[in-house]
Amino acid sequence: MQNPSSVTYHKQNSAEQPTPLAAELADTLKELRLQRQRTVGTESILARLRNDKKQVDQQLVDASIHIRNLEALVAIQKAEHDALRASHSWRVTRPLRGLKVLARELSAAFDRMKARASGLPAAASLQPPAPVQQPTEYEQWVATYATLNASQRDAIKTEVGKWVLPPTLSVIMPVYNTPVHFLRRAIDSVLCQVYPHWELCIADDASTDPQILPVLQAYTQQDPRIKLITRPANGHIAAASNSALELATGEFVCLLDHDDALTPEALYMVAKATRQHPEAHLFYSDEDKIDGDGRLLDPYFKPDWNPDLFLSYNYFNHLGCFRASLMRELGGFRVGLEGSEDYDLVLRAIHKVGADKVHHIPHVLYHWGVIPGSAAAGPEQKPYALKAAIQSVRDHLHSQKINAQVQESEPGSQALRVRYALPAVLPLVSIIIPTRDGYELLRQCIDSVYAKTTYPNFEIVVVDNGSRDPQVLNYLQNLVETKNLRVLRDERAFNYSALNNAAVRQAKGSLLCLMNNDIEVISPDWLEEMVSQALRPGIGMVGCRLWYPDDTLQHAGVVLGIGGVAGHVHHKLDRTQAGYFSRARLVQNYSAVTAACSVVRTEVFNQVDGFNEQDLAVAFNDVDLCLRIRNAGYHNLWTPFAELYHHESATRGHEDTPEKQARFAHEVGYMVSTYGDALLNDPAYNPNLALRIKDFALSYPPRITLLD
Repeated sequence: MQNPSSVTYHKQNSAEQPTPLAAELADTLKELRLQRQRTVGTESILARLRNDKKQVDQQLVDASIHIRNLEALVAIQKAEHDALRASHSWRVTRPLRGLKVLARELSAAFDRMKARASGLPAAASLQPPAPVQQPTEYEQWVATYATLNASQRDAIKTEVGKWVLPPTLSVIMPVYNTPVHFLRRAIDSVLCQVYPHWELCIADDASTDPQILPVLQAYTQQDPRIKLITRPANGHIAAASNSALELATGEFVCLLDHDDALTPEALYMVAKATRQHPEAHLFYSDEDKIDGDGRLLDPYFKPDWNPDLFLSYNYFNHLGCFRASLMRELGGFRVGLEGSEDYDLVLRAIHKVGADKVHHIPHVLYHWGVIPGSAAAGPEQKPYALKAAIQSVRDHLHSQKINAQVQESEPGSQALRVRYALPAVLPLVSIIIPTRDGYELLRQCIDSVYAKTTYPNFEIVVVDNGSRDPQVLNYLQNLVETKNLRVLRDERAFNYSALNNAAVRQAKGSLLCLMNNDIEVISPDWLEEMVSQALRPGIGMVGCRLWYPDDTLQHAGVVLGIGGVAGHVHHKLDRTQAGYFSRARLVQNYSAVTAACSVVRTEVFNQVDGFNEQDLAVAFNDVDLCLRIRNAGYHNLWTPFAELYHHESATRGHEDTPEKQARFAHEVGYMVSTYGDALLNDPAYNPNLALRIKDFALSYPPRITLLD
């Protein structure tokens, strides 16, 4: 290698002979043209593999697209090279570069294009081939259930061709110093859309990398649907996104980051949803991640709109789509909230049009790029995003005149907790505890309430369902004489619904806390947390986080359909685990919560006529109650910030006699006949997730097809 300090430089005269580098480049380009001619032979290879490869239909369609774009991609490479040669850094570092570097890069790029076009591994190059990796379970699932084949693509094109006035979707993409490989991947994913009525609006935020602008300009020449605006100074993602928005002419705007990618059917699915749900203003899809090698991982199959989960973190995220007129009415993205600018936009949009204008598309339409510096690689990559998220939620709550504090839910989690203020005069809570004997459990339950509960204004109503144990009777008698506790004697056969309904009629509190006699308080402020949530006007039943004595999770919300009728999610999860996308540690809405420990306003309980005594004496009465509360327009809620132990069914026992099993079968039949298909479509879950096996596992097959 030469010593840079000893090198002299001279300006090349136009009359001079071509430099060795230029000559080698010309030879390389000539070789590339020859290689391109040889790719014709790959068609016969594809024909032979058609019956053997599951995804050959997809690859054949992609092949035609990439062959047509081959010349443009070579032009992009040349434009990058010309830009680099004109730069100061290229001239200064010229002696340090080998003459074959550019040829190697061009050859590797061409090999990659051949591989994408043919579906075959790239030809051997100067770099050793990467080891073949076996597909993960998720990648196999995608190949089986979530990959378009040729007939589906043809069906989409036929369908879209019949649409009257198909919507134009404007994809806006801010760009700043993106690694060129990932930038191309993002733009190519738009070019490969099955849906043709789109425009890609790119704003380059004054990138300092000299490769960026030539690449973007070459793409605009390749397809007139690609628009470009260059900003004179870097303004960060919010300002750049607003610049891209200025180019948009479509009815809807979709957000794409510069290092991510869309699935081929993404824009079709969005366009279809806008037609099927013309009342909606905001659309979001499921998402996964894609690494630098193109491997798919970490799918997030999201719930339908879940307002309290959204206040915990921005799960709307990708692929997000907005009615363009709404975005402009809101003034676009707020500068100063970088890292959470889209979170803030959704919050302001919901405040403007209402949560009923949000629609979820339950399919993975977006691949979130996992590269150094991206949020997908970890929350620590963008620490400023947490501060912006907190400010966004604070402003949202303030706009609704809601008195609450917003903070990080746990140190380092990057998720949020909203702590709602209690009124100056604390309402009375009636804690209703049905029991029959079981002295040790009952004493542990009541003593823990008195010893650990910091909420001061409560009464305890014990419903004694025929206790005979003298210890229990003496214990309750002593409490009645010294504490704010009442005992209601009820000798009828055990009917959980009837016992609670009778107690509610005699309760004095404006809030009810339904509690099993096998509960033990852990967190002193459990009742403050549950009451603060239950007092919110739109909230129905509030459930808490219940642990088994071995510190595994017993209750973190109830999902319909799990196990047949309904089941607890994250069951037996260890305390150290956060659950599916941290959902075992975040406040959120569920269709149902367990009545083993729950709080509800007395007026809401009475509005839906309480528990069903006739049909659900023992099982599923809490699920049925929650569903009737939900159908009345309330959101049921689960909070992890009220923690108690649950010694489950320690007094009632299990369904282990013919009589109990017959009664249980009747209760199952009632739930199935009453709620039908609703048991298979819980909005707090996802049709791509399993019901019969472990919760949040992939469903085989999913309960929704790719084009639904």
